[in-house]
Formats: sequence, structure tokens, C-alpha cells
Amino acid sequence: MAEKTINPVLKQVLELGPTVAFFLIYMRIKGDTFTISGTDYSGFIVAALVFVPILLVAMGLLWLLTGKLSRMQMFTAFMVIFFGGLTAYFNDERFFKAKTTIVYGFMAALLGIGLLRGQSYLRLVMEEFLPMQPEGWMIFTRRLTGMFAALAVANEVIWRTQSTDLWVKLETFAFPVVLFVFLWVQIAGLQRYLIEDPETPED
Repeated sequence: MAEKTINPVLKQVLELGPTVAFFLIYMRIKGDTFTISGTDYSGFIVAALVFVPILLVAMGLLWLLTGKLSRMQMFTAFMVIFFGGLTAYFNDERFFKAKTTIVYGFMAALLGIGLLRGQSYLRLVMEEFLPMQPEGWMIFTRRLTGMFAALAVANEVIWRTQSTDLWVKLETFAFPVVLFVFLWVQIAGLQRYLIEDPETPED
């Protein structure tokens, strides 16, 4: 399917909406217990299970409207389904919380493997949107690898030592904001490595 252009606000809603929906559902039912087929499930686990179809519907709409899903989106969906299933099967919220550690850790490991080979895997997926000199890509990749590793460690420490309430809030808002600000600062700081469009007319 050919890639299509959609309203950027709608795109953001489809990409971020499921996570916000999970947060709102959790806050609404966090103190409740649900009995399903004779088994008691906490509000957190029910919210995590409801999150799975919400995410899949949002991704399906995004694919229909744009004709494209990134590898990261597909990987994240797989992880949510897999760990959501483990959470339900074992009735253990730790699986869903550990998902975030594994996603960030996987990204750090993947980028790290590229760096060990003298390559920027980040460049392979972002160069079309951010033309930059090879040296800039290597710097950006090293820094983002460190950030993903730090987020993985932070998530692991937080879910093991803090309350579920705090973890949900940090997972929904703090981690994405920290990553967004980090990316913005890095791109701004690497301006000297950006490649200007040669077709852009000069004044």
C-alpha cells in the first residue's frame, strides 16, 4: 500500500492515544477487582488487557490512513500483545511493567551492535527525514544508545521499587517527555552536521 499523508494531529492521536487511554482506564479502575472465570484480576491487569485491542485498532487505522507502519511500531505492538498475554495468563502485573525495560533495552542493544560494527543503524531509518553527515549520525547514535539504556535501567528500578501508581504516571508521561526533549536537544545541538538541501535556492 502506498504511503499517504494524513492530518498530523490525527496521526499524533492515533500514536499516543492508546497510552493515554490506558492511563485513564487505569486511574478509573485501579482500586477495583474483577472476577473472570473464577479468577480475580486487579484493575491494573484489566487496564493492561484493554490496552491491547485499543492499540491494535489505533495501529490498524494508522495503517489504513497512511499505508505504512514503522518497524518500531510493529515491534512495540508485538511486545504489548506478548507481555499482555503473559500478564493475563500468570495474573502477574510484573510482565507488563518489564515490557518497557525490554523495549528500551532492545533498542539500546540494536544501536550498540551497529556502533560496534562502525555503523549507525539510526541513520538507516532516519536519514530520509534528517539528512546529516556520517560523523553527526555516529554522535547521535551513541548518545541515543546511552539514553535508551538509561531509560531501561530507570524503568527496571522504578517498577521494582515504587508503587504501581507512580510507574503508570512515569510510563505514560515522564518517559515519553524525557525522550522527546532529549531528541530535540540532540537535533538542535547537531545542527552543524546537517546537510542542506542542494535544491534550495540561495538568496
